[in-house]
Formats: sequence, C-alpha cells, structure tokens
Amino acid sequence: MRESLALFLNPFFDGRYEDMAQGWQKTVFRDFTAGLIVAMVAIPLAMGFAIASGLHPVHGIVGGAFAGLLGSLFGGSKYQVYGPTAAYIPIIAGVMATYAAASTDPTSPEYAAGYGVLILCSVMAGICLMVLGFLKVGSFVQKVPHSIVVGFTIGIAATIALTQIGDMLGIQEKIPYAFLPKVGVIAANIDQFNPWSLALALGTFFVTRWLINTSVYIPGPLVAVGICYVLGQTLLSDVGLTVSSDKYGPIPTEEFFKFTPPVIPELSASVAFDLLYFTVAIVFVAAVESLLCSRMADRMAHNKGTTYNPNKELFGQGMVNTFVPLLNGFPHTGALARTATNIKVGAVTPLAGILKCILKLAMAFYLASVLDLVPMASIGGILAYIAFNMVKREEISIVMVTSRFHVFLMVYTAVVVLVTDFLTGVLTALLLYGVLGRFFDGSRARAKEVLGA
Repeated sequence: MRESLALFLNPFFDGRYEDMAQGWQKTVFRDFTAGLIVAMVAIPLAMGFAIASGLHPVHGIVGGAFAGLLGSLFGGSKYQVYGPTAAYIPIIAGVMATYAAASTDPTSPEYAAGYGVLILCSVMAGICLMVLGFLKVGSFVQKVPHSIVVGFTIGIAATIALTQIGDMLGIQEKIPYAFLPKVGVIAANIDQFNPWSLALALGTFFVTRWLINTSVYIPGPLVAVGICYVLGQTLLSDVGLTVSSDKYGPIPTEEFFKFTPPVIPELSASVAFDLLYFTVAIVFVAAVESLLCSRMADRMAHNKGTTYNPNKELFGQGMVNTFVPLLNGFPHTGALARTATNIKVGAVTPLAGILKCILKLAMAFYLASVLDLVPMASIGGILAYIAFNMVKREEISIVMVTSRFHVFLMVYTAVVVLVTDFLTGVLTALLLYGVLGRFFDGSRARAKEVLGA
C-alpha cells in the first residue's frame, strides 16, 4: 500500500518524463507545440460537450483545462489528454434532467441544485476510482468484451447526433434527454426549421473533417467555428440564428477559478438509487475509456519506454473526477481524439497536458466575447462530427469477424443505450455475456485471437 501511494502521488518521477534526458529543450518545445494545438482544438469541443450535457459552456472550458492538468500530473500515461468525452453526455444529461428541472441558467436555484448533485456523484465516483487503483483492478476493467465497448460507442454516437438535430435545424425548443420524448419534440417543432442553421451545421461538419484530414497541425474545430462566427456577424446577421449567449448568457470569465461544492439532495429510496446509478456509470466510463485510450496511445506513439500503468491511471481518473467538478467542471476522462492529436503533433511527456491547461484558460479568457456569439448550429455541427467520428469501421469489422454472438452483443448494446440509457445497455449486455458467454467458448477464443488479448 505504501509503495502504491508513493507511486500514485508522485507526478514527476514515475518514468513518464524519461524523454527529457534526451534533450529537455527539444522536448519542452515539442510539448508546448502539442499543448497549444490541442488547446485550440479543445475549446469549441469543450463548449459543445457541456452544452450537449445540459450544462453551461463555462463548465466545459474550465473543466477540460483542469482535467488536463490533474490527469497529466497523476495519470498513468505519458501521452493521454484528459477532457470531456461523448460517453459522459447521456450520464450528465440524465443528472441534469432529473435534478435541475431542465434549467440551463446557471444562476437559477434549479440549475445549482442539479449541478450540485452532479458534483456529488462525480466526487463519489472519483473516490471509488482511487480505491480501485489501490486495489490494482486496472487489468480487470480492460476485460470488458470489445463488442460491448463498440456497441455502447455506437449507441452514444446515435444519442448525441439525435440530440444535436434541434440546434442543426434551428429548433428553439429544448430537446429532452429521453429517446421518445426527444423524437416527439423534434417532430412537434419542425415548423421552426431554419435552412441557414442547417447550412452552418453542415458547413462546420465538413470544414472540420476536411481540415483535420488535411493536417493535424490545423485546429479544424476552432477554424470552422471562427468561420461561422464571422458569417453570423456579417452575411447571416439577420436570418434568425441562435447564438451561445442567447441560450446560456455570456461566458462568465470570473468563474474560471471558482469552488463549487456538492449538494446532498433530500434522501429517499429513489434518490439513493439515482446517486448509486450515476456514480457507477461515471466509474465505468472513466475506467473503461481511460484505459482503452491509454492502451491506444502507447500503440499509436510506438512507445518503447515507460508504458502506461493501468492502476495509476485509475488513481489519476479518481483525482480528475474528484477535484475537477469542485473547480467548476464536471466528470472527465481520457479523450481519444485529443490524445491522438497530441501524439501526432509531437507530444512526448505529460508536460503537453499541463501546458494545455494554461494555454486553454488564457485563450478562452481573451476570446470569451467571441465565444458568446458562436451560432448554436455550429456547435451542433461540431458534435455531429464527433458522433460521426466515434464509430470506427475497423472496430465494427473486428466484431463482425469474431462471432455472431459478439455481433448480437454489439447491436443489442447500441440499441438499448439509444432507447433507454447508457448504464442499462452496458450492464444488461454484460449480464448476457456472463450468462451466455460460457456457451460460446469458441467465440471467446476467436475474440482473443482477433484482438490479441
């Protein structure tokens, strides 16, 4: 226990900065460049994730920055970038829909109550993650079947895409969290359709995709949002576009450094169940996504030095999800897309994530007045791109050649996550795997062969 504590609480001398010995000036320059580019990419993404989760954009900006700092200091990977991720959206949206009375005004008592409950669930999840790290269960978390991971990714992607249709079409009405009410609200308010909103959303989608495919050194999301901001303030200033400040008010830069305590709601059987449910969901997403991302990062970087430590990574996730919400953020984990960008633009140590925190807060502070006027359709286009990019053809192909049973698990998980919620889909899929998997020993052997497990 003492050795684990010394390792987990040691941010600088755990082997992750070994590349400094090969020339610290070059390493610092590479990490600074990577941190700057990832910060520019992360600002519009963080706003989008917060908005999709039913939160004010400031929580995404601040939370993503501090998550990058704490994750880089205490995580188990040299390369991983921490921030808001799509897998958390239905969980956070569920908390806010249940306890914030669907309010998006951060000054309202309803919003404060819901946000306080979210902080409580995240802090409890963070403590659980730190305990899991001490118990060295990191290797066990990675044994979740690949088919279920791919299935919940597809389900969450579909959920995000459906939620963003409202902003993409220019619908003013708030889109609810649950699947059937969501479809009903969209259908009932289709008369609010604004073709200019759809044009901006599609333009954002394709410009982002084109720029990211052109060069990892171009912050595609930021450029796309910047173009939409200019169009919204000039050529399209009178076509009825909804901007960020219309829904959420101006970004309060004075809240970039603010302590936000948890709120304990009046307890009942149903509230206790909700707290347990959302806490377990946060733990599951943080553990699975961060460990998958860490493993992917080592492969992508061709890491021949200190490899990621799954148990230290769980502890780092615990630190992130305990303290980031207390600093005006929300639950965060390892971010696959931003980690890939971080590696491709040259990062070699966790210093890149630390610099990303400083640079992101500085840019957001000075760009706040511009970010207030970003069209919501553009944010919808960014999130549509994220949803589209979550579904990897090669990942689906791996499941398709494994066995029919794993294809069933993938499809089942995706459908149930979309129609009900994240945790119901994943836990029932795991139950099916546990009950029926023993009758499919051949498929499990094939899955291990395909995935190299």
